[in-house]
Parts: sequence; C-alpha cells; structure tokens
Amino acid sequence: MSNEQTLWEFMSSESDKLITQTLQHVGLTFMSLILAIAIGLPLGIFISRHKKYSGVVLGSAGILQTIPSIALLGFMIPALGIGAKPAIVALLLYALLPIIRNTYTGIIGVDRYVIESARALGMSKKQILFNVELPLSMPFILAGIRTATVINVGVATLASYIAAGGLGEFIFGGISLNNTNMILAGAIPAALLAIVLDMLLALVQKLKFKKLKRVLYIFPVTIVVLGSFYLLPGDYTSKLSAGFTPEFMGRSDGDLGLRSVYGLKIHTTVLNDAVMYKAVFEKEIDVISGYSTDGRLKAFNLKILEDDKKIFPPYYAAPIISKSVLNKFPGLEDALNLLAGKINDSVMTSLNYKTDYMHQSPKKVAREFLIEAGLYKKPKNGKGQMIRIGSKVFGEQYILAEMYSMLIKGNTNYQVATKTGLGGTKICFDALVNDQIDFYPEYTGTGLLAILNTDKKTANNVTKSSDKTYNYVNTEFQKKYGIRWLRPIGFNNAYALMMREEQAKKLTINTITQLKNYLDKK
Repeated sequence: MSNEQTLWEFMSSESDKLITQTLQHVGLTFMSLILAIAIGLPLGIFISRHKKYSGVVLGSAGILQTIPSIALLGFMIPALGIGAKPAIVALLLYALLPIIRNTYTGIIGVDRYVIESARALGMSKKQILFNVELPLSMPFILAGIRTATVINVGVATLASYIAAGGLGEFIFGGISLNNTNMILAGAIPAALLAIVLDMLLALVQKLKFKKLKRVLYIFPVTIVVLGSFYLLPGDYTSKLSAGFTPEFMGRSDGDLGLRSVYGLKIHTTVLNDAVMYKAVFEKEIDVISGYSTDGRLKAFNLKILEDDKKIFPPYYAAPIISKSVLNKFPGLEDALNLLAGKINDSVMTSLNYKTDYMHQSPKKVAREFLIEAGLYKKPKNGKGQMIRIGSKVFGEQYILAEMYSMLIKGNTNYQVATKTGLGGTKICFDALVNDQIDFYPEYTGTGLLAILNTDKKTANNVTKSSDKTYNYVNTEFQKKYGIRWLRPIGFNNAYALMMREEQAKKLTINTITQLKNYLDKK
C-alpha cells in the first residue's frame, strides 16, 4: 500500500498555512487594487479632460505592464527592500493600465448630446462628472477594475519571491521540491480566487443603475476590508527572524528537520535566494538558509552555524545522465569525468564569489578555472550531434554548465546547447527524464530526499558518509529511472543556517542548538 499523500490529505495537513497564505494573497491583491483605483481613476478622468496627455499616460502605463513581473519586483527591492511594500507597488503598477484606459474610454464615450443637455440644465462641470459621466461610464470602469483584479491575483503569486507571502510559497516550493501536491495546493486556490472574484465583479457590472448605485456605496468598503487581510497579525513572538527559500521550507533536511530534530521555533519569512543574502546583510532578517559554497558568505561576512545534530546530508555535486544518452554519445562520459575531483569546497566558494558578488560572467569564470587547472582545450568546432546541458537557476550551476560545455567542445566533436536557468529540482529533473536535456549537475542530498523521497530510516543510514550517499542514489537512480550519477566533482554544497558574523559573536551562537536555546530563553 502506498504511503504517498493525496492532494486532499496534503491540503488538510497544511490547512492553517494554506488559510494564512490565501488571506495574504487576498490582502496583497486588494491593497494594491485600492491604491491603483485611487491613482488610476483620477488619471483616467484627467486625460478625458486633457486629451493631449492621453497618449503619454496610457503609453507609460502600457510600458509598465510589459515589464516582466520578476524584473519589476527586482527593480523595487533596492528602494523598498523586501516584503509587502515592493510587492504592493509592483501589483499597483500592473493594475493601472486597465483602470486608466477603461475610465478614459468610458467617459469620452458618453454621448455628447447628453452632456450638452446637462449643461443646458445649468449643471456645473463637477455635477456633470459625478451625476452624468461617471454613472454612465461605470460599466466600463468596473470592467477595468475586474481585469486589474484578475491580473493581480495571478501576479501576486510571485510575491513570495521577495518575502511578501501569498500562495506562491506553495507553488514555488513544490516546483523546487518535485512535489505536485504542493504546487496544486497553491495553484488551485489562486485559480479559484481569480474565478470567484471575476464572477462577482461580472455580476456587479451587469446590475441596473439603481441597484448598482447601492452596491457602489459598499464597494470601496469591501475592497478596504479585503485589503486589510494582509495586516492580520501573525506569530511574531520570536526574538530573531529567519528567511528561508520555498524549497528549504518543505524539505526534511530543511525547515521540517529544524523543527522536528532541533525543536527550532523562529519566525520565518519565505523569500527567494536571490535576495536572501542581501536581506540578512541589511539586517532585515537575522538567519537564512544558505549554501555552504556560496560566494556571498565572504561578500556579506556571514557565519555558518554548525549543524551539530547532522540534519543536512552530504550534497556532493555530480552530473546525472541517462544510460541511453551515454550510449548515444561515445566519449561523452570521459569528457565529463575530466572535472571529477577537481573542485573542492574552497575553490567552488571562490568561483561563486566571482559570479555572485564580483558579477563576472559564468563563462569567464569557467574558462579561467579550466585554463588554470590545465583542462582547457581549444574548441574543435565539431559538426557532430547536439548535446543539451541543463542547469538550475543559480550561479554555481551556470558555472558548471559552462565548464562542461567547454570540456565537450574541446575533447569531442559534438556540438553543445546550454539550457540554463531551468528553475528548481522538479523542472530540471523532469526535463532530463522527458528527454528535453541530456544531463545537468545535481547534488546527492537533493537526489536522496527531493527526488527519491527516501524514508527517514534509510536516509539516516546512508547519510553517515558521503560515499554511502553517493552509492545509494546512483544505484536507486539506475533502478528507477535508468539514470547514472557520474563521478563527483569534489565539493559539498550542503544546506546551512547562517547569521551575520558580528551578531553571532555578540549572541554567542555558533551552532544550531545554541540558536535554539537562545530563542527558548524567556
């Protein structure tokens, strides 16, 4: 009998968290909508009165909406930091265009004869606006608000990348963890929320004017109430705060392990690893889930807390590749194994520092290392078959992908295509299994826990040594997937908890147990 959870069982077990994230999602959507209406409605009225500005205003709002969501959130961070502020501003900017455009279109579409009749009755410009133009254009305005609402529900899922919460935490955590239930637990409520809100606003839009007028009195109050959901109090009793990635939150060797093995209780914010290090450096959070070979350790003067109860398994990197691909490309294995054992922890940390902090290109860093190690050869410019290299979406993987590309080009006649930045574990592994890529660098701990979902007893046994972990995942991958782990590269990029060096020293925290004990003190 299978021990795998059904979607309903998963959602039931995570019901408290799911409710909290749904309320956060509703709050983000409507808080930004309040601001968008407050800005967009007057702007729409203004350009309907001064049409010469309409092109500039609508064009600017249109340009804002074409900026990719992730990029827009990234632009906000330097000015507003992480959390709700940049997320709300980004959502506000996305919501402006439909509100401004529909307000403008609705007002200029009012029959000129109606306007002239109102003037003939002695109505002022203000009276005409509020008693004639806005009521007649209200269906258009509501259509714009309806569109903006649906857009915001979708874009708000990205807010979790910058520690703003919402249903995106489940979605991106599931993608990273190869957990379909987790993805659906976030995606289904988000989709239902968009559908329900769209239907409700559609009903409001269809009301006759007398009924609509009564609804409009409570409409602003309703939006404000829904927006206030984001302000609901959470658990902020912890002395320190932590920032963990979506993947770390759902792993047995992550937040779940910290809670069950250490009993660690710390107020946690979910955020993307791209902003995690900067957030702890700027004292917006105190503890982060990092990677032991990350170059930003050195850049931001962070201290790794000792994992004294050993919940983090070995994370030795090695390329994983199907047996069929090795058979298809003779000599490929020899080329890839040229890197085996050549990079230790300190070397990988130094290489990551060059990309993460000094902003050198992964290609440049990879080439310089191969030259120094005596592994670089001039590309043969072969015309053989194409080999597709994948990677996850962080600097270390980009560097490794470039190294493997250069080794293949210099030692074989094959052509190479790199498909870097594929996201988390699930996307990369699914691409490999479905023959979308030929190989990518993976980590033994991830293979053990996130892909094989190894039971606790077996995991505890095989993680006692790096060799046992490697041998286990290699054997099981061949049995289940027909995929081999080639020889390890040499470094161990394990998970780690980190604090600012000065703060850890001040609080005398060197291990995770000491962190736990500090938090437990009254």
